Amino acid sequence: MRYEGRIYRPPSESDAYILQATIGCSWNKCTYCDMYRDKQFRERDLDEVLEDIALAAREAGPMVRKVFVADGDALILSLDRWLAILAACRSAFPNLRRVSCYAMASNVLAKTDDELAVLKAAGLTQLYIGPESGDDEVLKRIAKGSTAADHVAAAERARRAGMKQSVIFLLGAGGKALSAQHARASAELATAMDPEFLSLLTLTVIPGTPIARAEQKGLYELPDDTMILQELRDFVAHARPTGAVFRTNHASNRLAIGGRLPKDRDAILATIDAALSGEVPLRPEWLRGL
Repeated sequence: MRYEGRIYRPPSESDAYILQATIGCSWNKCTYCDMYRDKQFRERDLDEVLEDIALAAREAGPMVRKVFVADGDALILSLDRWLAILAACRSAFPNLRRVSCYAMASNVLAKTDDELAVLKAAGLTQLYIGPESGDDEVLKRIAKGSTAADHVAAAERARRAGMKQSVIFLLGAGGKALSAQHARASAELATAMDPEFLSLLTLTVIPGTPIARAEQKGLYELPDDTMILQELRDFVAHARPTGAVFRTNHASNRLAIGGRLPKDRDAILATIDAALSGEVPLRPEWLRGL
């Protein structure tokens, strides 16, 4: 397969064929993120993308059940491009069950309701959306580019189209100063977005990023493990999705837990409390792989 630069995908897409339809991220300003800072955003030539699908079909056609379309916010592609890609995937992979991609709130809101419905009908069935925080002050500080209200509106638009959503929040995004309000507001936004899947990651300060420079100037301080666990606890205690699969299985997290919210809330809280009291060990640094 042909790829340019580093490639990222959600943990739940570990068994998916990754199709790189865009290079980098069209926003690429989030202060904590270095995933696409080595790339200049552009859309790949459509013929190249279709050639890659044909190549994957020759090598593994019947084995491909999921396709994840990369890079950072592939939903930005026009409807015509998406329809060509989805049609090629349907033709190439006879056992295809799902096509998904990362998306920003602005990507969703830039599409009309009809366009989203057409994409869903053509096979784009799941979006990964990362608000990172539900607090507008935090969102501004991390340069997310969208407000909490934008994310609520985007979630409603995707829901009306019938697309499933996996929503991602970032423990530590508010730093020590805004830790409590970040956790509580994120729980409120998770409730309002009401996704099918809900996950939390933990912020890692990566050298060379804007948030690393802010840390050096004393403008940001990463919460310690106890504060991160308390953020996790506050989030789980106050989030009220209708029925979301909940995970903290990303390598960035010190505590890997899972279940359903609200069904498994009490059990999840008990595990977090055990970790806070030292009864449950945290993932060691060397296992985080960051």
